[in-house]
Amino acid sequence: MSDAKRWLLPDGVEEILPAEAYKLESLRRRLLDLYESWGYQLVITPLIEFLDSLLVGSSHDLDLHTFKITDQLTGRMMGIRADITPQAARIDAHRLNREGPVRLCYADNVLHTKPRGIMTSRVPIRIGAELYGHSGVECDVELICLMYETLSAIAIDEIHIVLGHVGIFRSLVEKAGLDAEIEQSLFEAVQRKAYDEIDSVLDASVKDKDLQSMLKQLSRLSGDESTLQDALGVFSNAPDSVKAELQELVAIVEGVKQQIPDIVLCFDLCELRGYEYHTGIVFAAYIPEHGRAVAKGGRYDHIGEVFGRARPASGFDSDLKVLAKLSTKEFTQKAGIVAPNLNDEGLRETISKLREQGEIVIVNLADQPLDNNDQQEMNCDRQLVNKGGAWVVETL
Repeated sequence: MSDAKRWLLPDGVEEILPAEAYKLESLRRRLLDLYESWGYQLVITPLIEFLDSLLVGSSHDLDLHTFKITDQLTGRMMGIRADITPQAARIDAHRLNREGPVRLCYADNVLHTKPRGIMTSRVPIRIGAELYGHSGVECDVELICLMYETLSAIAIDEIHIVLGHVGIFRSLVEKAGLDAEIEQSLFEAVQRKAYDEIDSVLDASVKDKDLQSMLKQLSRLSGDESTLQDALGVFSNAPDSVKAELQELVAIVEGVKQQIPDIVLCFDLCELRGYEYHTGIVFAAYIPEHGRAVAKGGRYDHIGEVFGRARPASGFDSDLKVLAKLSTKEFTQKAGIVAPNLNDEGLRETISKLREQGEIVIVNLADQPLDNNDQQEMNCDRQLVNKGGAWVVETL
């Protein structure tokens, strides 16, 4: 590579300059403080680890997004984390080994082999919360409310929460007795909402007309809160497992609306995101004029089983870089105080006290006074001057 191009970075990999870094760090601290106030404890997981542990309970999509390398010490395959959820699940199941509910949160970089969408980063900062050890709907209610509060706390408005339940599709498919190949074809058609293709697969594969009709209508059940009432009618004669899953959704909706009465809830009952590992409710947050979910989560019970301890689990996460772009919250870095570069004990003591008080004090390493351009670049609006043997702060 020529010297002129050494500054170039790979596609989807970016440097974060001071102003943006300040906003990102301010948002990170604000959200981690929020999670702490709800009882979620911060964990920091390894950037790299053995692949067979890193991809536990994850989807094929996550496998494709994970960079893989060979460990020079053991010869085993290692992966650079593309998601933090499996690592948090291991901490709950294997390291903490607590009996009651465990609340964990995190905020750290992950790495993807390719961007997940147009103009998205390959090195997102995942921030999220996970709750282990409680199987009741209260867990899901808490996490949906916390996800909503995450966005509200950083001035992201017009939030729409979309709810689904992968168990409904799974129960109907199981009752219909579809083999793996047909189930995969149906799954792919449902994901694309290709209704003609869905109908063709079902007409050819499902003999039970009631099940056939329910699966067809499931793919079309999306919209506002009336969708849930429509679903209760559509599945009035469904298998007991489907009725139970719908009642679970009803209970979650009631719980969420008790805590956030004005929340906007929508439904997409054929949303099968994370079908390979989600076991129940899935939820996501959307805002107008942004084509992708800004935060998403769901229930993924039994993910800790491979670590020797299956526990109920639910959680959500988001990309802090995306949140920073969408947030209208202002984080203005306060101006500093410029100090002369002198060997003076009183000056050093004054600088130390000011810094202890939270002030930013920048020593002027140049011999000449700062001009206006220097002041702007250093973001200083005051200076330390010696008056009568005492160092005092004056406005520049």
